Amino acid sequence: MELIGSTLTATYARPKSSHFLPAISTMASSYRNPQAALAMNPSASLWRTNSYYKSNSTIPSPSIQRENLDLVRAKTVLYPSNRSALSTRYTPDDWYKSNHNNYRESESSRKSAERLRKDTIRLMQDKEQLTRRTQENTSKNIGERLNDIVFWKSELSHEIDNMVTEIAALNEVKRRLERALAETEGPLQVSQECLYHREKRMSIDLVHDDVEKDLIKEVEVIKSCQERMRRHLDRAIAQLASNRAAQHELERDLSDKLTAQRIDQRCHHLRNTSDGIGYYRGIDRLDPSISLPDSWSKFTDDNILHSQSERAASHKLRDEIEILLNTTSNEMWNQFNNVNVAFTNRISETADAKNSLQTHLAKTLQELFQTEMLIESIKKALRDKESPLKVAQTRLEERTRRPNVELCRDNPHHRLVSEVREIEDTIRKLQERLMEAENTLQTLVKTKVSLEHDLSVKANSLFLDQEKCMSMRKSFPSMPRLVPCINKK
Repeated sequence: MELIGSTLTATYARPKSSHFLPAISTMASSYRNPQAALAMNPSASLWRTNSYYKSNSTIPSPSIQRENLDLVRAKTVLYPSNRSALSTRYTPDDWYKSNHNNYRESESSRKSAERLRKDTIRLMQDKEQLTRRTQENTSKNIGERLNDIVFWKSELSHEIDNMVTEIAALNEVKRRLERALAETEGPLQVSQECLYHREKRMSIDLVHDDVEKDLIKEVEVIKSCQERMRRHLDRAIAQLASNRAAQHELERDLSDKLTAQRIDQRCHHLRNTSDGIGYYRGIDRLDPSISLPDSWSKFTDDNILHSQSERAASHKLRDEIEILLNTTSNEMWNQFNNVNVAFTNRISETADAKNSLQTHLAKTLQELFQTEMLIESIKKALRDKESPLKVAQTRLEERTRRPNVELCRDNPHHRLVSEVREIEDTIRKLQERLMEAENTLQTLVKTKVSLEHDLSVKANSLFLDQEKCMSMRKSFPSMPRLVPCINKK
């Protein structure tokens, strides 16, 4: 049983020391109030009670009481921790009150913290909703602005496509007009050049045919159309410049729209978790705007209206050029077609003759090739017979060296002699065939030279008519090239 006012560590676990002394204040209080020590030391009281009952329930004498008191004091002196525990500063009521005060202060602090926490959470939720609504409204406004940009961008793209198509069509008409005008620069020189080239035909092909008669009639048809073509060409060049200026304005406006759309799309897709967001202090006070929504839309609308008016003027000019080309091409086409038909017929006749010659030449060349292969085969056969002949003759020569009676004219000897004669006869026949083949080869070569000469004459005539003359005549204005649009309409 441990003493009141001491701990296990103080009573049992404290290392004992012979020099340990209790505190002076503790000792003084113990001597001044011995009853308190007794009250705090039940062992002393229990010892006293046992001593009391051991004396047969008699009242102890004063001397015995003094002895017991001295014994209690002596035991109390042995445990200084008990004496320090007896000197208390607060009562149990103070202890309970202190605990209750701590509880009340803790509860009050917790309630204040809870109210602050709830109010702060509610405030954060309200501000979060407000921020979200504001951000959604801003995103909605940016989305509406994007819709406006997309609308005008589509209008600009549509108008640019129409203008590009119109410029391409006017360019095509202009190129055809330039081609037609260029083709009328020297029709007389072209006709004379064709006649000059046809004088280079050789041998039997140098004939006076219908082609020469029709070449002279091509000069006067084109000269009457040159002046009108030049006037319309100047108008087309001026209209193309106006069309490209309108297209440039549209493309610049479209480029600005694309840049604005790209920026607004990035802004529209920005979220609180997006990369690249940051602080830009004072940006809300900066206003770099140079236009208002009305002036912004009017600017694009004016560009589109200007482009439409230029397209209408360009379309009208194209119609006039088409009519001019149709008229002039009809006038040029008749004579041009007559000459071309004559050329086509003559070229067809010459080509047929050339094809026939080429067929015969191909057969002759094939026969030449086969004859040459035959000659090579005969020569190879002759070379192949050299080794067997050498073997047979060598065997006969070796067998002549047999001694005495062994030099017998036996069956192998007869067979070797027969083999040598057969090989020599084969070589003779092959040499005869070789001479015949070489003679045939010479005849085929002469035929080949004759065919090639005639073929070169036909090829020369065909080259002059088809490559020289017709290649120049391809640049002449013709109905299929000058007026394709009219036929499509």
